[in-house]
Amino acid sequence: MEILKDLYYTNRSILKTTTNSIIKNWPIIFTGIFYTIATIFLYTILPYFWILAGLVLIIATSGLTSNYLHLIDGIIKRDKITKQDFKEGFTVYLRKVWGILFLFYVGRMAFNLLVMPILSGFIHPMALENMLIFLTMVFLNPIPEVLYQKHYSSWESITYSLEFVKENWIEWFIPNIIFGVLMYLLTGNIIKDVLNYYLPLNTLLSSKGFVFYLLGQILFSFMMVYRGYLFETLSTSNRRKRLFMRKY
Repeated sequence: MEILKDLYYTNRSILKTTTNSIIKNWPIIFTGIFYTIATIFLYTILPYFWILAGLVLIIATSGLTSNYLHLIDGIIKRDKITKQDFKEGFTVYLRKVWGILFLFYVGRMAFNLLVMPILSGFIHPMALENMLIFLTMVFLNPIPEVLYQKHYSSWESITYSLEFVKENWIEWFIPNIIFGVLMYLLTGNIIKDVLNYYLPLNTLLSSKGFVFYLLGQILFSFMMVYRGYLFETLSTSNRRKRLFMRKY
């Protein structure tokens, strides 16, 4: 019963706060268009970097991710984002994001070299790959929020994410599953492109594709701000404390 009360009152409060923040900081919705155009341009010029193309891709992707997280951080902390936030955002979390991507890369290599050969005799390699992706999405789901709300190193961010999920899995995943279902119902297969900030140019320029993309960006922006407030609440309190504070 306490779980249901906590879920109801916590999410009711965060829903109201998120709605007000999105209305006040509406430009966050259109940043996805910039990231999409920037990514299309990036993939256009990558061949010119030849052997350094992979490094350029990682740095640029990390910079775009850092920029977006910095803007969300501004909404969560100050309920305000400025042009200066956008200008500074490309480098604020660059090292942390790059570090996370590097650890993911090392972990994937270790899995393919050490675990895959052993288990592939019992489980199909594609099934193992899907299991790895699923487990990563579950246990490291709060990584974006950890990166911009906690002052941890890349490795510490991963371990904190695991601990956070273990302690708050009900409160965290119920709202996120709802958002995931809404994203799929709204955008269908486009959901992957919305999350990756990439769409084929012909899709982006078509009226139908652009409308669905924009709707997806509105919901995605709302979800990320909502996640930010939810993470802030869950990471700085426990269920008993939240219920106690509501009584008094």
